[in-house]
Amino acid sequence: MALLPAIRLLCLLLLVDLVVLAALAQLAPALAWLGAVATWLEAGLRLLAFTATGRLLAPGGPRGAAVVLSLAPAAFLTLRLLLVPASAAPALLATAAPLWVATSHGAAAAALLAWASPTPGGAAGTETPVAIGRLVALACAEWPVLAGAFFVLVLAVLGETAGPYCTGRALDAIQHGDGVTTLTLGLVLAADLGRSLFAGCRGGLFVLAQARLKLSIRYRLFSRLVRQDLAFLQGIPAGGGAGGSPSPLPRPHVLPTTDPFAIPTAELSARLANDVPLMCRAVTTVNVAFRSLGMVVGLWGFMVALSPRLALLALLEVPLAITARKVYDARHQVLQRAMLDATANTAAVVQEAVSSIETVQTFAGEEEEERRHGRAVAKTLRLRDQMDVERALFTLVQRVLQLAMQVLVLCHGHRQLREGTVTAGGLVTFLLYQVKVGRSVEALVFGHGDLLSKAAAGRKILEYLDREPTGDTGGSQAPPTLRGHVTFQGVTFAYPTRPKHLVLQDVSFELRPGEVTALAGLNGSGKSTCAGLLERFYEPGAGEVLLDGVPLRDYEHRYLHRQVALVGQEPVLFSGTIRDNIAFGLEGCGEEEVRVAAAAAGALGFILALEQGFDTDVGERGGQLSAGEKQRIAIARALVRQPAVLILDEATSALDGEGDVGLREWVRSRGTRTVLLITHCPRMLEAADRVVVLERGVVVETGTPAELRRRRGHYSRLLQR
Repeated sequence: MALLPAIRLLCLLLLVDLVVLAALAQLAPALAWLGAVATWLEAGLRLLAFTATGRLLAPGGPRGAAVVLSLAPAAFLTLRLLLVPASAAPALLATAAPLWVATSHGAAAAALLAWASPTPGGAAGTETPVAIGRLVALACAEWPVLAGAFFVLVLAVLGETAGPYCTGRALDAIQHGDGVTTLTLGLVLAADLGRSLFAGCRGGLFVLAQARLKLSIRYRLFSRLVRQDLAFLQGIPAGGGAGGSPSPLPRPHVLPTTDPFAIPTAELSARLANDVPLMCRAVTTVNVAFRSLGMVVGLWGFMVALSPRLALLALLEVPLAITARKVYDARHQVLQRAMLDATANTAAVVQEAVSSIETVQTFAGEEEEERRHGRAVAKTLRLRDQMDVERALFTLVQRVLQLAMQVLVLCHGHRQLREGTVTAGGLVTFLLYQVKVGRSVEALVFGHGDLLSKAAAGRKILEYLDREPTGDTGGSQAPPTLRGHVTFQGVTFAYPTRPKHLVLQDVSFELRPGEVTALAGLNGSGKSTCAGLLERFYEPGAGEVLLDGVPLRDYEHRYLHRQVALVGQEPVLFSGTIRDNIAFGLEGCGEEEVRVAAAAAGALGFILALEQGFDTDVGERGGQLSAGEKQRIAIARALVRQPAVLILDEATSALDGEGDVGLREWVRSRGTRTVLLITHCPRMLEAADRVVVLERGVVVETGTPAELRRRRGHYSRLLQR
């Protein structure tokens, strides 16, 4: 129920209740002799009146509000009669003093407002319990540590609840002139020492469980992400989540990329670095919540034993605290999600600027990047300031509420002290308990909101963990020999980021074993897209890509990528040695195989000239090597696999003439290998056995270089460029 409609409904029901109570006051003499039965008979009549009024004036029926408003006072009066038989509490609310009626309506209104106040997470509130359940399932893997933590938690709560009781016993002993006995002093010391010891153990075990859960989720998340299809990864906007809001600070005039390797690494890194720890802090939140729940139950039990009337009065704080916390949590979760997205966006801006620093400096774009970064940081700071201000206001409301309740309890406690129904030590003990209960209720309500907040932050992580790649990776075929005959049959494709823009339209051609087939065409004609489909980075929208007559999806994943190797225009190297990069992803790759592949790629000469040879560290992304050296190592990494199909996507762009000639000779000497060559270089096109010309995603010419030259069509015009 929304908050404003609940307030309107509550006002309507209160007016109806006043009329009903006035009518019941006339029947009070006839009902008074029934005692507690009369109390519940009155509650039933009020419930009928509320329900009838709601059905007439508020379609849908105010069931929750009617039940609370009618039955809560009856439950309170009955409980008070059982706990304090000699009390002056009325049997009927209709005959009670105005203060009783006002208190009853005030408590019921507070409970209703607590229930109807905004649920944290808004529309996503229904997803939050599911996220909490998933998080609990993940945490169950650490059940031995958590079991020990909960056991120690129970002992710590027992120590904390017994502390004020022992202190009150000591005060009563002093007041009566008995002095503090050794037993009393021992009980006080034992309670304090036990509380401190078990609290420390409890906190340590929960922190250990949280750390282990964080490592486990990070490992599982990374493992899941590296197995996702590129269509999904490209769909993650920098600074936002998959399927979330786009970055609020886009670079102007930039169309969505169709580069298969354009992955928003800063976004994923931010999720791993920020969202996972935030989600795992739910473990410590559960620790605080269960401790607080145990404290509330145990301490309130002691409070009832000390003074039932004061205990019932202290309960008034609970609905007020819940209402304030729910309103605050609803705002806090919205701001926290915005904060996480803003942080991820700032990381994306920094990563983009630093990784493209040469381009930034070439075009004197330092000031523009500073402005972009400044706007991103400013937005993050605004959100942080807003969160701090709202937290300060909420803390102020909490403190005022606690102070008001303490003053109210102290006034009533002083009256009971004069009446002799409570001792001085008992009153001091009660006040100590009230402070602890207030803090525990605050911590419990905070824990509830914080748990929802952590679960909300973890929903994106759980989405990543649950997501299966779009393409079916369940193929099982892995034949011992593969000819490498590739067929594109009527392939049509559009990138997920631009689904209405067809990159390929009904494309059909063949790649034959022992032949070098070149794809030619202008930029954006779909050449690299064909390479991505052959590597199965994407699934065709229509048509099929066959390898030896079998659809690519039917091959086992590792087998397919062992048999189909790709070398791109911008080679990607990993931190590590040259040997590690050449043998990347291969098990049992020998030294001789690495040397042969390096020699075939024209890399052996410069590698041996290095001081550490194949053990030379290439640095982050191969930063210690030149562009040509990185290109040769990337080619060697493909050749060492002895693939049946080799894709060279502008792979010779950074090679000098000598390396270019050497690579062409090596490729052509492997008579059984299928080679797909994507290039703009005329001499490489002329060296191919067959050429397929693409224009705007359509095959416009196919034939040998000599045949296409004689036609003087698209291929000839490409050579003249």
